[in-house]
Amino acid sequence: MARQRAQCPEDLNRLVLERLNAGDVDGLVELYEPDAVLATPAGPVVGHVAIRAAYEQIVAGSPQFAPGAAQPPVRNGDLALTSVLLAGGGATVEVARRQPDGSWRWIIDQPNLGA
Repeated sequence: MARQRAQCPEDLNRLVLERLNAGDVDGLVELYEPDAVLATPAGPVVGHVAIRAAYEQIVAGSPQFAPGAAQPPVRNGDLALTSVLLAGGGATVEVARRQPDGSWRWIIDQPNLGA
């Protein structure tokens, strides 16, 4: 299945929300570089295999996630800091990198800093 790639850092937060709500674990993993780090309540996980396992648990009960207020990314060359203010309080913070094909993927993801 061909999935939309993030053509700019702003696309990443929209795509993760769409894929979370669709239960699309493979699509979620595609948003990360192969050796990316994802913070989880149990501690950070590294790489596609561990990120896949984390998302399998997250979407197992088919929860629905509400959109937050995406903040403008802060860019420095091929890196971007993305963030979202969550509807229930707290925020997400991520670091994305431009890929050789021009798309963007996360390399570090902290999905919930708490309120």
